[in-house]
Parts: sequence; C-alpha cells; structure tokens
Amino acid sequence: MRKLILFCFGFVCWSMVQAATLTSPNGKLTLMVSVENGEPVYALKFQGKSVVNSSKLGLYLEQTTSLQSGFTVVKETYSEQDDIWHPVLGEVDSVRNHYRELSLDLLQTETQRTMRLIFRLFNDGLGFRYEFDKQPNLGYFRIADECTEFAMASNHTAFWIPGSFDTNEYFYTTSRLSDIDASKVDGSAIGTHGIVANNSVQTPVMMKTDDGLYLNIFEAALVDYAAMCLTIDKQTLVLKSLLAPSAVGTKVFMQTPCKTPWRTILVSDKAADILSSKTILNLNEPCKLATTDWIKPMKYVGIWWEMHVPNKSSWNYADEPNVKLKGMDWQALKPNGRHGATTENTKRYIDFAAQHGFDGVLVEGWNVGWEDWAGNWKEEVFDFVTPYPDFDVKEVTTYAASKGVKLIMHHETSSAVTNYERRMDDAFDFMKAHGYNAVKTGYVGKIIPRGELHDGQWMVNHYNRVITKAAERQIMVNAHEQVRPTGLSRTYPNLLACEAARGNEFNAWSVGNPPEHETILPFTRLLGGGMDYTPGIFELKMSHYQAGNTCQVHTTLAKQLALYVTMYSPLQMAADLPENYEKNLDAFQFIKDVDVDWSDTRILEAEPGDYITIARFGKQKKAWFIGSITDENSRVSEITFDFLAPNTKYVATIYADAVNADWKENPQAYTIRRVVVSSKSKLKQAVAKGGGYAIAIKKVTDKAELKGLKTL
Repeated sequence: MRKLILFCFGFVCWSMVQAATLTSPNGKLTLMVSVENGEPVYALKFQGKSVVNSSKLGLYLEQTTSLQSGFTVVKETYSEQDDIWHPVLGEVDSVRNHYRELSLDLLQTETQRTMRLIFRLFNDGLGFRYEFDKQPNLGYFRIADECTEFAMASNHTAFWIPGSFDTNEYFYTTSRLSDIDASKVDGSAIGTHGIVANNSVQTPVMMKTDDGLYLNIFEAALVDYAAMCLTIDKQTLVLKSLLAPSAVGTKVFMQTPCKTPWRTILVSDKAADILSSKTILNLNEPCKLATTDWIKPMKYVGIWWEMHVPNKSSWNYADEPNVKLKGMDWQALKPNGRHGATTENTKRYIDFAAQHGFDGVLVEGWNVGWEDWAGNWKEEVFDFVTPYPDFDVKEVTTYAASKGVKLIMHHETSSAVTNYERRMDDAFDFMKAHGYNAVKTGYVGKIIPRGELHDGQWMVNHYNRVITKAAERQIMVNAHEQVRPTGLSRTYPNLLACEAARGNEFNAWSVGNPPEHETILPFTRLLGGGMDYTPGIFELKMSHYQAGNTCQVHTTLAKQLALYVTMYSPLQMAADLPENYEKNLDAFQFIKDVDVDWSDTRILEAEPGDYITIARFGKQKKAWFIGSITDENSRVSEITFDFLAPNTKYVATIYADAVNADWKENPQAYTIRRVVVSSKSKLKQAVAKGGGYAIAIKKVTDKAELKGLKTL
C-alpha cells in the first residue's frame, strides 16, 4: 500500500475571490465552487468542455430557515489523497483511491449555523456531500428536500428508468433529456409500480453527449438517509434532486453531527471508463468487519426458476386462502401437489450441485405462509423458522453437508418489515444452527410500516441493519427488491449482491427485458455493486412448458453465458432447471468453469445500449474469461488478446451464436470451437441479434493440447 496525504489550510476573504477551483489529479476535470449572493453553486468541466453548468447547492428544511442561502465562506481547505486498498471480493485485486479534496466551511449569518461542503475530484468524476458538526444552533432538524442541482450543458441522450421510490424493476428508455416522460413507461407487470413525477428519473442515470462525452449521475454511501431520484426541467435541462419521503412526508430526519450521502458525477470521453470506475466504492468507508475470511464467492443453483416458468412449481404448499401464521395446523392443509421446496426436490438440486461443482443451493418456499402472502399488506406472514410439512430441515441440512454443498436460506419478508425486524435475530440464529451461511432477502409488495417506501430513510436503515446483523453471525447477504446499492459492499463485504433492478425472471411471465437491457445495466445499476441477475437460462421459450405461451427470454443461449462475465457479481446463479442443463452439457461447461471473483478486469468494447465486451481474470481459476453481448442488432465484435502474458500460448474455447441464431426466432442455436491464442491474436466474432459470445482461456501446459487446433 502507498499513501500520500497533502494538506493545505487557508482562510480567504471571499468578497475578494470569485471562485475556488479544484483540478483532478490528471488535470482533465476542473471544479469551480463559489458563493453567489449567499447561495453556494458549483460547475464542472472536462478538458475545457462544460459538463455541469452553474448549479445550486443546499437543503430545504421544515419549520425553520432553509440551508440554501445567506452563506459566507469562513474556511477553505485543500487536500490530496492517494492510496491503495484491496476488496475482499471484487472485479480487481486492488483499487487506487486518488482524489483531490476541497472543503468549504459555510456560515449562515442570520442563524449562525454552519454547513460544510466536501468535494472530492477523481480522474473520472466528482463526489460531493453536505456535513454538519455538532453546534448550538443546529441540533435535530428535518429535511424537506435537497435543492442540489445538476445543470446539463445540452440536451444529452439519456438511458433512464422512471423516478420511483418503491421499485426499480423497469426496463430502460433511451431518449433526449427533453423527451423524458415517465408516464409512458409500462409498469403493468410491477406490483409496486408508481412514478413520482412524469419528468422524473431514477439514479443512476447514464447520458451521452453529442460530442462524445459519457456522463453518469448517482450517489454513494447511502446511510441513514433517503434515496435520490431526479426531476428534469425540460426547458433549462436542470436536473434536481428529489428524495424519497417518509410516511409523514418528511424526507430525512437528521441530528448533528451528521452527513449526507455523496452525490456523484462520472465523466469520460470513453464509455469503458464508466464501467471501470471505482469512484462509487472509493467514496464509501473502508471495511468495518474485524474478519472477512468467512466471506466467499458463490456459484449456486436452486429451487427458483421452476416457480416462474408456467405449469411447473409453486412457492406455496397448499392453495388455502386466508391462512394465519399463528394457530394454523399446517399438517392439516391439503398439499397442492406443486410445491417446489420439498425434501426430495431439494436433494435433487443438492446432487446436481455436488456433481457439477457448485457451492450452494437456494431453496425458496420452504417456510410456512406462502398461501396468500402477496398483495394483502399483511403483518404476520412468515416467521422464518417453521418449515412446511414436506420440507425436513434437519434431513436436508445433513444431506447437503454430506455432499459438500451449502444451503442458501430464503427470507421473503413480503415487505412486512416490522415483522422481520421482530424475528430477524431468531431467523439468523436458526440459520446458524442449521449451517446456512448465506441468506437471500426479499421485499415484494408495499412496505409495513404502512406509508413507508422501499427507498425511504426508514427502509434504508433497515436494509443496512440486516447487513450488519448478518455480519455479526458471519452470514452473507443477497438482497432483492431493496434500494439500489451505492457501494456499501466496500464497508460491509458480506453484502455479496443485490437485485435492485429488473431481473431475468421478468422474461418468464411478462413482456420481458428488451435485448438492450443487459447492455445498459452495467452503466447504471451495477456501478453500485454486484447484481444477482440470475443468468444461465438455456430453455428460452416458455412455450416449452405451456403450448401457445409467447413469453421468452430475450437473448440467445450464448448471450446467457456471456452475462456471467459482463454482469458482475461474486454470487452467480445457474438459474435454469437441472434437466435443461443436462440437455446442453457442452454449453453448461462454461458456467461450471467461469469464475465469479476477479483479480483483473479489462473493458474491451463498450457502448451503452449497444454492446459490451469484458475480459476478466479469475482469482480461483487463475484463468481469463471473456463475455460479449449486444442489443437487438447483430454485429461483428473485434477484440485483441493483448492482455495475455507475452510469449505464451493459450487454448481459447469460444461459445458463440450459430450462424442462424436470433434471439427471437432461433435463440438456442450455438457453436463451440477451440483455437490457440496468444497476446498477439485478434478475433472477429459475429454476434447474432440479441446475442453474445463467451470465451474460456486456458494456459497451455502440454503441447499435446495444441494438436489439431488452429491459431488465431
């Protein structure tokens, strides 16, 4: 590790200074901050081009003078930090944290209250936040909203989903900023669909300028605060923060000393720089866990997809309406014959996992309460410790241990969060007693306490409390339907993955995810942390399960393989049914081989909404893997292998779309070929509409491996 911290303190008379200026370490970004007529404002440029025009800063408060105007600068501090830290799990072995910082202490003369603005300028972007010391004139206060602005320099192309504080499960729309209209987005398949304003978008929002700059607005280190959406003034092109409200309307309850999350702006003239940025992670606090050796990457299978496809299985044991958690005689319920989480079915998945080298098995629907859990806004739904009559926890646990397979517990809360809060300790103790070291949490439905929202301060605190409580018992977390992650996996690396976006399951029972969906998510949702997207679907058309069903996964089979590389997560599911893999064992080999924790990552090709090609070096397999995906258009991918060690030969196994493959007409057609590559090799690979390719690269250790193979 190397660390350099330079401090320069100074007091300035701001009546004589127009603005404070800060440049990024590489000199490409320039930040200007000033106080104009008592109002703090900032602007950002990239190599002389305006990225953010003059934009206001501040907070609107309830029942007292807002922290928006009437300020003077009393202290200006500059510093620089340059150090290296090592993620427990991640896309690279080490992360450089290099930034220059400007800290401005402001005094609101009328109220004698102080507010500190902290700006950190990295080579690829800016982070800033509000901080408040403990002070006599500002103790407990309520935030009505932020007046934080992001004034865009022109009418950029944006990749966005509607502003919502209860769901992020929308597919993306691509439009000019001035054409954003959230009311036109179809949310019919989303149970908690509801937009906050027609001119609103959720963060992170990705943009591309007409002159080739790539911009992204997001937030980092969301702790004890409400999540941020943005509204856009279509005439001025000013984006303005909009915070999720509490049940009583107040956005955030604060008490000094305190601080807000970081507001972030990533900017580069290369799309690849957005994908490789670690600014969101760097703005989070270092790891707070005393030990991390228990945190492991996982590949898993599970009883899950069979509940999404038609005519297969159910979460519920019976079809009884109006069940109650207390006083129910579960043994007396009549089984519906479709329950997926049975002892025998779980053993089948355990056998499959053990045979093919998977780490874990997820079991959904094992616990009582699923009969009428959804849509009823019920308080007492699950207790997280009582299994259905046909699921023997002890037998399954013993069987999994005998096969060297870990079980992943499922805690669907049905968004009855007060219920989960009361039962969380018992649920985690139950997990530890039965050898479960990972939990998948779920928050489907409307939140209880009623009136709270998925993205509000109350729920943000709950999600973070789950992570910390799980860490106390050395349990890893995979959170679904929660607020989008903002880099907190640096601080709590037991947060392996989140869903927090429109996942693969939507392809089984709705209009699905457009082919471009997976080419946008890495530029948006994945900036905050790994996503449990559940790839690996081989039986892509739902008509396989139900005649006449027109739903399907909107990719080719080869693209499903590529997603294991392009959609980062240290927790990856082989989501399809075992029998579907057994029909395609040659393609399944890539899922078995691919790593999920990486020491190096190279972005080979990238364009949001169009295509992504990524190469990664696995920590466990000590081998390179490549994934390449495209949108609804076919293309020819052109890459070089200059990331390989020089003067060394490798065998590359290429899993690609067949010549006649097409995501809609012929999605399951693929080819597999093996070639010899070196650091000087180049590849031109055709990619079908909605398709992709995946490559596993193995270093040659025996010349016999080269026999009969062509060299690229």
